[in-house]
Amino acid sequence: MLAKIKALHKTQLMGLLSIVAALLTLSLKFGAYFLTSSISLYSDALETFINLVAGFIVFFVVTIASKPPDEKHSYGHDKAEYFSSGVEGGLILIAAVSIVYMSIERLLYKHPLENLLLGVGVSTVASVINFGTAYYIAKVAREHDSITLEANAKHLMTDVWTSIGVASGLVIVYFLPPAWQILDPMIAIGVAVLILRTGIDLLRRSVDGFMDAALPADEIYDIESIIQGCITLPQQFTDLKTRKAGAKRFIELTLLLERKMTVEASHALCDKIEAAIAVRFPTAMIHIHVEPL
Repeated sequence: MLAKIKALHKTQLMGLLSIVAALLTLSLKFGAYFLTSSISLYSDALETFINLVAGFIVFFVVTIASKPPDEKHSYGHDKAEYFSSGVEGGLILIAAVSIVYMSIERLLYKHPLENLLLGVGVSTVASVINFGTAYYIAKVAREHDSITLEANAKHLMTDVWTSIGVASGLVIVYFLPPAWQILDPMIAIGVAVLILRTGIDLLRRSVDGFMDAALPADEIYDIESIIQGCITLPQQFTDLKTRKAGAKRFIELTLLLERKMTVEASHALCDKIEAAIAVRFPTAMIHIHVEPL
């Protein structure tokens, strides 16, 4: 069993880490909810349930995305990562709607809160686990340029901040008269709005990936600067196209060269440009079409 775990890719291990952390925090946060009957702690626990589902999705998706190209998928399987961010964003939207529904019900039919400080303490332990997990997954996401891990880390960090907000609000409620317990469902609605923004952002990024949106403006600027640094007048380039699939960037351009330039010299210049771009974007797949000026 240990040998199989060691054989997994680092991105896959992050999926397993996310699952284990979610199981721990889910137990703690639902425990805090049952101790207190707090709807805001329930909303916090529900978001953690999504973390658990997302952890399984992350493990499944990064396993597919890490597969090499084959006859049916000559460009690789990297786009599988966009399924993960899309599903996770959708789950977050469902959770937000559920939290708002429960909060409105609690506003209409009040329920006394109990053991608030104990519940907050249990929830805080869960937040510490989530923070450590999110920090480490975000680090690996940057190393491997993985949108799936990045989305997962962002979701976990959002969970941390919402937990801090919920805990702070409940501590305040604890020291206020019972009439102020109405703040509990209002805090939960605030949590719903916060995670709603995260869900929409993940869905947007997923759609951009499936629709082959161009690379960010700063990356395109870097690519253009690199190409300009490799060619000399009257050489030019045109028709630059870019897109991204998972960690891979796809770059296409047309290189306009002097008619007298030999095929060997043209090929050498293309190699030079590709090597220069690869220094900045190691996983880039570059296609250069050469035409005469």
